[in-house]
Parts: sequence; C-alpha cells; structure tokens
Amino acid sequence: MPTSPPAQVTFRPFAGPSDYAAMVACANASFAADETGFFRTEHEVARDYAAFTSCVPERDVWIAQGGSEIAGYVRSWAWAQADGLQLYSQFAVVAPQWRRQGIGTALHAWLEQRQRTQAATEHPGAPRHAHHAYITHGETSRAALLEKSGYTPERYFFAMVRPTLDNVAVFPLPQGLELRPVQPEHYRAIWDAHSRAFQSHWGYCPPDEADYLRWLTSPVFQPHLWQVAWDVQTHQVAGQVRSYVDAAWNRNNGRQRGWTEFISVGEPWRRRGLARALIAHSLRAQAAAGMAESGLAVDSQNQSGATRVYEDCGFAVDRRNCVYRKPLVLVPDRAAAG
Repeated sequence: MPTSPPAQVTFRPFAGPSDYAAMVACANASFAADETGFFRTEHEVARDYAAFTSCVPERDVWIAQGGSEIAGYVRSWAWAQADGLQLYSQFAVVAPQWRRQGIGTALHAWLEQRQRTQAATEHPGAPRHAHHAYITHGETSRAALLEKSGYTPERYFFAMVRPTLDNVAVFPLPQGLELRPVQPEHYRAIWDAHSRAFQSHWGYCPPDEADYLRWLTSPVFQPHLWQVAWDVQTHQVAGQVRSYVDAAWNRNNGRQRGWTEFISVGEPWRRRGLARALIAHSLRAQAAAGMAESGLAVDSQNQSGATRVYEDCGFAVDRRNCVYRKPLVLVPDRAAAG
C-alpha cells in the first residue's frame, strides 16, 4: 500500500452545502463496497449537518478531493459518558476506487490530530480521554487501519433480524400495565423514561435539551408505530418500544424492514415479561404498516439478558459490529510546565 496519497489527491476542509452531493456519492459507494446496508440521501445529510451541536463541519470535517469527486472524508465530534470519560468519535469513508492508495491513512492522521487538539483546548479538565469508533461487520479495511493505529475492540454489538413477521407469539402485558395511544403530551414522559432506564447501561451519555428537541423532528420519530406501556396506578411510563420504518433504507436494499428499536423497561417493572409483550405488539404494528421483517441492535454484553429476550421474540444474530477505542493522552504544555 502506498505510504502517501497520489499527487492528484488534495486535502481540504468542508466547503458547505455544495459538498453534499459528492459526499453522499462517496459515502454510499463506501457503504456498498463494505456491504453495510447503510444508505444516505442529500436531504438527510443536509438535515443532519444543520442540526449538529457537537460538531462544526467547517472545522471538524476533512475531505480528500480526487479531481472532480470526493475520494473520502472524515468527521469528528466529541461527547462524554456519565462516568466522565470524554470520547472523540469519528466517521470515515473512502470510495472503493480510491482505496489502497494511502488516502484513508492520511485522513485518519488528520482526524487524530484534530481530536488531540480538541481534547487539549476544549476538554482539558476531563479525567480521561479516548478516541472512539463504531465499526460495522463489513468494514474490515477500516478495522485493520484502526488496529494498526493502536485501537482495540472495546465492546461488541449484535445486529439481529427477524426474517418474517408471521407467527408473532402472544406475550401478555403484566398485570397493572396498559398500552395507551401516544399523544403529544406524552412525548416528554416517554423521552425521560427511556433515559432513566438506560442510566446503568454501558456507554451511557446523559441527553440534554438539544437532544430532545432534535428527537422531535428526527426521521425515527414515528409515534404511530410506538408501543408504550403505562402503570395504571402511578401513570408512569413503565416500558416502551419505539419502532420506525426507514423508507430510504428499504428502497436501497430492496426490503420491507421495520426497526424494533429504543427498547427500554424501567427498573420497577423489569423481569415481568414486559419487554417481550411490547416487542410482540411492535412486530404486529410493523406488519400492519406493510413490513415483512424487522431488525434491531443490541449490546452483546447487555446485563439484563436482552439478547435472550429478542431470541424469544424470533430475532437471530445476523452480524457482529464493534466499538474500537484508543486512549488519548494529553501532552503537557511544556512552556506552562517550565
């Protein structure tokens, strides 16, 4: 593999909305080559870039320009776990026709330098720092690059699929709970209940008000498909499954798949079969919406036995994805120290 990119490739920052079309073409080519199943549209990228709060694209995106097309690009953003670990995440793609020419290596070097600068200037007081990357099953080249750069697997996540929505088992709701149609006045309670339920989960990051407002207009916000159980006596949200349909994904992949996601049960109502009941209701709602199959993602080390619950509901592991991390050590300011 070349140690430096070809001469016709130049590197530059994000130039604004005029880059969206070429970025989408590059990303979708990369997704297809790695068989990730992902697919982006210009509209989605424009919407997401306009809503970023932890990323300034003009500063945090670096592009490899190959003639008239974008050969690859990376994006950086920062967030913090509840335990204080400051993380610096990354998105990276290289179009298949530009691979094995040193472009990915050059982009990654820029990204790590950007994150080191960000750690030193924006989060110097954090107790710990780490580079963070989520790698899907097919991204073998990128995984190899990360491992060569000192990253190690931190956590595995399963992508699970229920290949049919036929013969969905009936799991009754626990006594004292009921399903209620979702109304606008319920949105905040549903959001807060899900956040509370995940406080003990690995990698938990407390959401803020901007996250809530962004959720209200996100493409996964499809209340007509949600299944929310309420405690009849306390009128609290006991559990939820916030399913959704990604029409663009289905068109690109030639599938009719719904997504059984954002599954949570509050601590007082756990170990009573509520998750199974909500998932069964969700699967039937997806079938009624015209879906033929369903997918979800789960932490392989989930402490509540979620994988077993999903298997009971007809899901099977399809792929294994991985979170890679690498410690980021701040270099002391020698001038200040001396």
